[in-house]
Amino acid sequence: MNFVTLKVNDSDPTDSGKEIIKFIFDGETWIGIGIVSIRIIIIIVLAAILVKIGKVFINRIFSLKIRGPIRKSERREKTMYRLLENILSYVVYFSAILAILSEFSINIKGLLAGAGVLGLAVGFGAQSLVKDVITGFFILFEDQFSVGDYVLIGTTEGTVEEIGLRTTKIQAYGGEIHIIPNGSILEVVNYSIRNSLVILDIGVAYEMDINRIEMLLTEFLNNLPDHYEELVGIPTLIGIQNLEPSRVILRITAETKPVMNFSAARKLRKDLKNFMDESGIEIPYPKMVTIQRSE
Repeated sequence: MNFVTLKVNDSDPTDSGKEIIKFIFDGETWIGIGIVSIRIIIIIVLAAILVKIGKVFINRIFSLKIRGPIRKSERREKTMYRLLENILSYVVYFSAILAILSEFSINIKGLLAGAGVLGLAVGFGAQSLVKDVITGFFILFEDQFSVGDYVLIGTTEGTVEEIGLRTTKIQAYGGEIHIIPNGSILEVVNYSIRNSLVILDIGVAYEMDINRIEMLLTEFLNNLPDHYEELVGIPTLIGIQNLEPSRVILRITAETKPVMNFSAARKLRKDLKNFMDESGIEIPYPKMVTIQRSE
């Protein structure tokens, strides 16, 4: 019987340990690591400096536009200012990441080509994302609303905090933040583009002299105190709006700056109440009359 003998040459474990120790204590290794680390730090510092300088440059440009004779609306300038800052940060930091990857000998061209193919494949399944981005672009291009505007989008009402290419952030009256995908924005009510209107209905008793009341109210409205900074022009007494069973309704309108109608209406109601009390104008309220028959 013949036997075949196989000889296996096992590598000595100590050789691997020696190679690791040689790699650790090799001066060229640490010099290379140090050079790469310094380059990465320089790239990060340069990216931060470029973002800082770019933001200052954008701020200077918008400051010059504000002082110049040709100026767009302040709300649109604020929106474009925020958007340009975000785009600048995205571009610079993305370029910095690519430069850092190249320091580790990663093939950037192959990575970008793979990312392009992957993005094309994902794009077919991310139609809602594409819709959000396209809608966000048209919101900014058509100036439908801007940062700081008071808007009503669907059932959400509040002040626009931020407009992105994908989402819009709305701060409601109570402070809560609503994040709305741009693709779901179908109808927008913008209260900040035009001046607002205050409509006040006040009731007076039938027993009062309507002509006298209209004269007193007109004089009062023409001499409103100067602390009404919200008003645009003098409020107008329209006249009798309605005849109700227990009172005559008089309507007053006042034009205010955008979204200032709420605060102006509160001040005007208070001053009207004090004025009517001082002038002896009776404000009707429900009363109960008791008749007692005597036998």
